[in-house]
Amino acid sequence: MQLNLKGLADVQAWQKAGIRLPKNDQLKMRDLTAKNPTWVHFGAGNIFRGFIAALQQDLLDKGLAETGIIAAETFDYEIIKKIYEPFDNLTLMVTLRASGDLEKNIIASIAQGIRADSSDSEEWEKLRAIFVKPSLQMISYTITEKGYALRDMKGELMPVVVQDMKAGPDKPKHAMSVTASLLLERFRAGAKPIAVVSMDNCSHNGEKLRNSVLEVAKAWVDNGFVDKEFYSWLSDESQVSFPWSMIDKITPRPAEIVEEQLKSLGVENMSPVITNRNTYIAPFVNAEAPQYLVIEDNFPNGRPALEKAGVYMTDRETVNKTERMKVTTCLNPLHTALAVYGCMLGYTKIADEMGDPELKKLVELIGYKEGLPVVTDPKILDPKKFIDEVVGERLPNAFLPDTPQRIATDTSQKIPVRFGETLKSYAADKNLDIKSLVAIPLALAGWLRYLSGVDDKGEAMAVSSDPMLENLQAELKQLDGLKTILSNANIFGVNLYEAGLADKVEKFYHELSAGPGAVRTVLKKYLA
Repeated sequence: MQLNLKGLADVQAWQKAGIRLPKNDQLKMRDLTAKNPTWVHFGAGNIFRGFIAALQQDLLDKGLAETGIIAAETFDYEIIKKIYEPFDNLTLMVTLRASGDLEKNIIASIAQGIRADSSDSEEWEKLRAIFVKPSLQMISYTITEKGYALRDMKGELMPVVVQDMKAGPDKPKHAMSVTASLLLERFRAGAKPIAVVSMDNCSHNGEKLRNSVLEVAKAWVDNGFVDKEFYSWLSDESQVSFPWSMIDKITPRPAEIVEEQLKSLGVENMSPVITNRNTYIAPFVNAEAPQYLVIEDNFPNGRPALEKAGVYMTDRETVNKTERMKVTTCLNPLHTALAVYGCMLGYTKIADEMGDPELKKLVELIGYKEGLPVVTDPKILDPKKFIDEVVGERLPNAFLPDTPQRIATDTSQKIPVRFGETLKSYAADKNLDIKSLVAIPLALAGWLRYLSGVDDKGEAMAVSSDPMLENLQAELKQLDGLKTILSNANIFGVNLYEAGLADKVEKFYHELSAGPGAVRTVLKKYLA
C-alpha cells in the first residue's frame, strides 16, 4: 500500500490493515482550499501533523468544514520536500494507547505544503497569494518557543533579525519577519481581519508572538519601509488578534517498532528521514491518545468549528489558568524531574522510570503534595484528575517511546516557569512554608548535578543541548559558582537565597555529587 492519493483508492487493503481512511473528498477539498483558503499553519512537524491537522480532519469527516490547512515550513525546508511532497501531504497517524493497542488512521486535511522561503520566488509567491485572500481566517504556529525569540541570551537582537529590520519586508528570513511581511501583504490588499494564533507549548504564547511581530513591524516603520498605518492596523486586536492557547500532547520521535508494524501490514516507504537540520521525521506520526488544546476565542474574521473537534474555546483568563495548571504544577515539572534523574540513572524511556519506586514517588510529591496547594484551577479541567491521568496513564505508557534525554533539552529555559512559579506562590502565601518543600528542591539539585555530564555510575553521560549549558558548567567549576547560580532569579524565577530554599538545594546538590551511587542514595534517603 502506498501512502498517496492514488494509493488511497485501494480502500479494501487499508481497511484490512485496520487503518481508517478519511471520509472527505480529497480533490474537492484541495480545490476549495486553493480558491478560498481559510487556515495557514507555520511549523510542519509532528505535533501539527498528528494533532492540529487531525482536528481539521475530524471537522472534514463530520461535514463541518470544506477546506483544509496549508502547511508552511519556516525552518527545515526538507520536511516539505521529503515528507510532504512524496506522500501527497498525507500523514499516517498512529495513536499509542497505554493498553498496547495501536489506533491507525490517515490524516488528509493538509491541502498543500509550502516552503516559507522568501529567497524561493515561486514558493514565496504562493504564500503572498494566499495572504491577500479575504477568506483567510487564521494563521497558526508550532515553531517552538525559540521560534518567536528576536534576541539572544544577552538580550541583543540576533544578526538575522538585525538584517531583516535593515533590509525591509521583501526578503525576510526570521519566522517573525516572515509573518510581518505576509501580514503587510494582507494590509495592502484591503486589510481584511485575521487571527494569528500560537499553538506552541510556552507561557503566554500569543503575547510572545504579538510582541515579536510588532517589534519587527515597528523597525520597518522607523526605517521608512512601511507606513504607520500598517503598524496601527497590526496593533489593533479587533483587526489582527493574537489569541493565547494551551496545547498538550506528547508526540515523540518516530518509533522503530511502529515503523516495523506498518511495514508488516503492507504499508510501503515508512522509513524515517534525518534532514540536514537534524529533524528526525517519518511519513507517520506516533503519539499518545490524551490531548488538550485550549484557545482564546478571538477570531475577527471567523474560524473553523474547533469546539466540535474537542478544542476548548474560551477566554484569555481561562487559557492562562489552564496553561499555568499544566506547566507549573500538573505535568511539566514532573516531566523535567524525570528527565534529569532518568538520564543520571541510565533510563532511556520515560515510561520505565515510572516503574522506579523513588522516581515515581518524586513526581507524585511534586504534583500532589507540593503542587496542588498552589495550583491554578481553570475550572474547565480538574487539576487533580489531570495529575491522575499524567501519573496513572500518560507517563507510564510503555508504548510511548519518549526519552528523558529529549525532555532534558533546554531545561534552563524551562526551570523559571516549571518550578519558579510554584516557588513564588509559596513565598507569597503566609500559610505555606517554602522550607517544607522536599521534592522540588530535589528536582532543582538534580538538574544541577545532571549538568556535570557524569551518571550515577561515575561514567561519562551525554548532556542534552541547552543555550546556557557551557556557562552553567563553567560556573559550577568555580569556588562560589553554585551560589552564583542559586542566586540568579533569571534561572529559577526567584533568588533561591532570598526565597529561603538555597541552603536545601545546595545541601542536596553536594550529597548528589558525593560519588558513584550517590544519586540513588539521596533519592532513597529523602523519599522513603
